[in-house]
Amino acid sequence: MEIAKKSLDKILEYVCISLFGALVILVTWQVVTRFILNNPSSITEELAKYCFVWLVLFGAAYVFGENGHMRIEFVQDAMPKKMKILAQVFIELSIIAFAGAVMLVGGFAGVQMAWTQMSAALQIPVGVLYTAMPISACFIVFYSLYNIFTVIKTREPLEID
Repeated sequence: MEIAKKSLDKILEYVCISLFGALVILVTWQVVTRFILNNPSSITEELAKYCFVWLVLFGAAYVFGENGHMRIEFVQDAMPKKMKILAQVFIELSIIAFAGAVMLVGGFAGVQMAWTQMSAALQIPVGVLYTAMPISACFIVFYSLYNIFTVIKTREPLEID
């Protein structure tokens, strides 16, 4: 499971870096075409929107993998060790429930509804944009299962970044 996590971490790192680089290039070109050439490119605007959505969702999944998401720590810090472990498992189960119900199930429903709708500039299904949600949900569920596995295996609370 450790190898799968490290591999997924690397994949998400490279995907996020690539998406961010593409986003910078697309937005720069959009600014050039809009203000210098006085002929804005609608294709780069739509591609930038797609890159941004995918970057945010995959970046969020990566943050879950690094255990760097927001949490209220002062309550958990006041607990004894066994309660901290139980609290972390409960938190991870809550994350799995949310990611599974809202992001995975709801994301698939959104993809299905939007698959027949075509984007204005690119003429590709809008469902392509929405596929980022169920994919990132799968990554978040994997990371949460990994965290539960790690806490139970080591019998130690996870270090919080």
